[in-house]
Amino acid sequence: MRTRPLGRTGIQASAYTLGTMMFGPYGNPDPDDCVRIVHRALDGGINVIDTADVYGGGESEKIIGKALRGRRDDVVLATKFNGQMGSDPNQRGSSRRWIVSAVEGSLRRLGVDHIDLYQAHHPEPGTDMEETLGALTDLLRAGKIRAIGHSNLPASDIAEAQWVTERRGLARFRTEQPHYSILNRGIEREILPVCERYGLGVLVWSPLAMGLLAGRLRRGSGETASAGRLHWAPRHMTDERKLDAVEALARLAEQAGLSLPHLALAFVTAHPAVTSAIIGPRTPDQLDDLLAGADTLLDDDLLDRIDEIVAPGTDVGPVDVAYVPPALAQPELRRRTTESRAARRRPPQ
Repeated sequence: MRTRPLGRTGIQASAYTLGTMMFGPYGNPDPDDCVRIVHRALDGGINVIDTADVYGGGESEKIIGKALRGRRDDVVLATKFNGQMGSDPNQRGSSRRWIVSAVEGSLRRLGVDHIDLYQAHHPEPGTDMEETLGALTDLLRAGKIRAIGHSNLPASDIAEAQWVTERRGLARFRTEQPHYSILNRGIEREILPVCERYGLGVLVWSPLAMGLLAGRLRRGSGETASAGRLHWAPRHMTDERKLDAVEALARLAEQAGLSLPHLALAFVTAHPAVTSAIIGPRTPDQLDDLLAGADTLLDDDLLDRIDEIVAPGTDVGPVDVAYVPPALAQPELRRRTTESRAARRRPPQ
């Protein structure tokens, strides 16, 4: 499998990354089967494995730890922090208090003494960027992590993080993990150009659009999305606009002599800013099918025809699990309330 530089870390990453969100109760609940997937991925040339503490409440990390016994040195091991890991409201987020606890939990579940890439899973508007980077810098110096990255950050936050690094003498974020597929190309507008500007490696998640571009969920096929996919993305899986685009892309793939998933993966890895596409197979057979297309390259004519179906820089509907800025999710943050307007009209006492 082809490898590419992971930003400016000096690490070479395979063009595909094994994503493990589906390992555990919301995907493949058989740990032994998941271990077989990890081993088959490594044998197939994948050298990056991505997980998160929150996947399966830590179960995914435990499975990976079991799978990597005796093979740890072959893997660029990436995990993430920020998700809710207990009933305590402080068992989440990007504060120093939580990060120093979260990394110990991940190291213990993975059964390793260091993590190659430690990533902030989501933006944390209520936490100062310097707080987060200060804690991560200390973990780097302690040797518990080798590089740091973020996931789902808006372009403005990516730039802010670089500014804080320079002004405060802290460690630099080296990677970004955004959502990218033919159906959701919004990151082409600002996020990918900003990543290129700062030399960040880019690991894109859900290049098969949460399974819509896997080739099975076609109109009239009788196939339905798995319980895991419906758990994570209920609206996404039934969006009529997306289903229309899938039909057009499936016809295009057939005309080009390709399977739809091979077309979809070749599309995201064709972008010069993308380092690796994260694939999330639930079974060994699914993994084998995806690996079979690892050498697929799309010519300019085929890329132009994809642009006609989904225009560059546009999204065909939202993705349920994508990050939504607080001001878009909470109406009170973008409105002056009746009470506040009344207070402004009252004369001073």
